[in-house]
Amino acid sequence: MKSNSFKISECDKCVYIKGTTSDYVKVCLYVDDMLIMGSSHGLIMNTKNMLKKNFVMKDIGVYDVILGIKISRTSDGIVLSQSHYVESLLRKFNAFDSIPAKTHVDISLHLAKNRGEPVSQLEYSRVTGSLMYLTNFTRPNIAYSVSKLSRFTCNPSMDHWKAMTRILRYLKYTMNFGILYTRYLAVLEGYCDANRISDTKDSKSTSGYVFTIGG
Repeated sequence: MKSNSFKISECDKCVYIKGTTSDYVKVCLYVDDMLIMGSSHGLIMNTKNMLKKNFVMKDIGVYDVILGIKISRTSDGIVLSQSHYVESLLRKFNAFDSIPAKTHVDISLHLAKNRGEPVSQLEYSRVTGSLMYLTNFTRPNIAYSVSKLSRFTCNPSMDHWKAMTRILRYLKYTMNFGILYTRYLAVLEGYCDANRISDTKDSKSTSGYVFTIGG
């Protein structure tokens, strides 16, 4: 890539960028998957031809799904979602037929360390891991709940399972939610807040923050 005038992105070492004063092309690599995007069709085709000279490649055209993430193009912009992954997750953990919930947190349920025997600890860990994967890609809106419940992975109780089930029910209600990227100006905005001593056992509060760029 470097010998063909591509530069490695300082933000992500798997992203290569080549640009002129008017056009650009970017190549995103992940093991044997590749995503090519650019402002010029000619630059994109030149990049494809260059890569084909060095590797055996299959061009599948415009991407709809990459790395388990669905890409939808709308009049408002591009939406990244994982509805198929959510459905698979719910079926895997027998929650697909559960009653949907409009929120992912039950504020009346105060969680604390379990002093008794753990309840299905291995299964709890599996659900937590699956939810973390979802959170990191297209569903940051459940980050607080998943982070909270991950604290009790070693010894979950029925209350922790109840809270976990609430997240799964919320995912059933919001299965098609995703992240929308629009053509807003790339303005960076940040917000932060903290709840006031939510843990009655050790008087600790939980802080939260969110940053948006381009809306």
